[in-house]
Amino acid sequence: MRDFSFIPHVFRKFAMDSEFADGESFGIEVIIDDAKDKKAPCCPHGPALLFEKVCKGEQQGRRFYACSACRDRKDCSFFQWEDEKVSEARLMAREQFNQSKQPPFTHQEYCSRFKEFVSLPLNKRRFCQECQLLLLAEECSEHAAHRALADDITVARLRRPSLLLRPLENKKSNAQYLFADRSGHFLLDLLASLGFRKVLCVGTPRLHELIKIRNQEGGSEVLKSLLLDIDFRYAQFYSQEEFCHYNMFNHHFFDREQAEAVFSAFLREEDCEKVIMVTDPPFGGLVKPLAHSFSRVSGAWKTLQTPEKSSQEMPMVWIFPYFFETRILECFPSFSMLDYQVDYDNHPLYKHGKTGRKQSPVRLFTNLCPRDIVLPEEEGYRLCPTCERYVSSGNRHCPACDACTSKDGREWRHCAQCKKCVKPSWLHCAACDRCALPDHPCGRGPAGCFTCGSLEHKRRACPRAVRHRDHRQGQAAGRRPGANLSKHPAGRATGRKGKSSARRSKRRT
Repeated sequence: MRDFSFIPHVFRKFAMDSEFADGESFGIEVIIDDAKDKKAPCCPHGPALLFEKVCKGEQQGRRFYACSACRDRKDCSFFQWEDEKVSEARLMAREQFNQSKQPPFTHQEYCSRFKEFVSLPLNKRRFCQECQLLLLAEECSEHAAHRALADDITVARLRRPSLLLRPLENKKSNAQYLFADRSGHFLLDLLASLGFRKVLCVGTPRLHELIKIRNQEGGSEVLKSLLLDIDFRYAQFYSQEEFCHYNMFNHHFFDREQAEAVFSAFLREEDCEKVIMVTDPPFGGLVKPLAHSFSRVSGAWKTLQTPEKSSQEMPMVWIFPYFFETRILECFPSFSMLDYQVDYDNHPLYKHGKTGRKQSPVRLFTNLCPRDIVLPEEEGYRLCPTCERYVSSGNRHCPACDACTSKDGREWRHCAQCKKCVKPSWLHCAACDRCALPDHPCGRGPAGCFTCGSLEHKRRACPRAVRHRDHRQGQAAGRRPGANLSKHPAGRATGRKGKSSARRSKRRT
């Protein structure tokens, strides 16, 4: 299934309509190119991503830049054609706009404010729920009309900012789903048992605070943690060595060199302190830019290792729904998916203890050895001696596939015609020669190449598309920007306009 969840709003409705009404006649692809990334224009969320709009059967598409973090132009309206010439005045206005959207205080100022806030008597501490801000004594009058939280803002509560802050709920930009304590403590126990002493928490604030709380409680070996998150509100609670304002979709540090120095220092494995990255990205995000950012994190880790370890991969745990498995493994072939079901406090569906199709679809993808990861037997997980890994109770070993094949927690069945295991609700369709739901529309075969229609490959591997990319790169240096591209929005028929112009010229003569 083509992923439209991250397409900028200006194209999304047209893309969805074309995909289903016209037989996949329109699509958007994100372009990853390190050379172009360095020249990408910026919006308030850092360097924009480069996309390409492609029509079925056409080799050449139109490229444009859009925000990396927001899926709706109501949240971030940035848009620029790749070949568009931008005036100096517009560049200056854009820079001023980007600055106006940054946090009201620097990280250092937030840290100073926190120290002053903690020094206040308990009955003087206020947290503005509307502004999501810890208030100093002289600021309370300014927020008098706002709803403030004033009951027992103790140091213990300040140690759990994810419970104090209101979770962001915009599903098209920055929706936050926080680990339930069950999943958070399981991850923490797992990492400690595997000997890791540094945890890079990318978009996992709940895990970060659990690590800090356990360190303060004592009784176990101390783990160091660094939180990278796009939610700048956490700067109120953590020092510059504990938190970096970061966009995982473009590997952008908002505090630039200072934050990058903290990041690099954390990755150094001194005194045998093994580092691991744990990330829980927004489920609506594209896998490709996320994987590119995580590869850059791994690359930074490699440069800091000894020569004998420089060829290894940085240990990672990527938390994502199981139906993204194919895309994740395309980017990280060394990864494997574990059966552990991750649940969240504030998600209406992704809860532990449900059965059937209502189970949480969120899993752990990791380059750690599955044999070393012990899942809790009290929750029904068991060791498969053949696969040498822990699986869910409903995941039965298939002798024909020689694997435990279930992805969603239910027991799958083997289809002899398809020569693979399928979901229990699927039946083999003789007309389609594949397994599908009983009420599926017959005649729709598997999707093939978007450019040439072949079922043997996808667009990214199409020989025609590869030849076109090579041709584009070869001509880029000598081509006048925009020489072969319409100046009208993508998808509008240019031939029709040409005929209208010809008719007007004919009338004038």
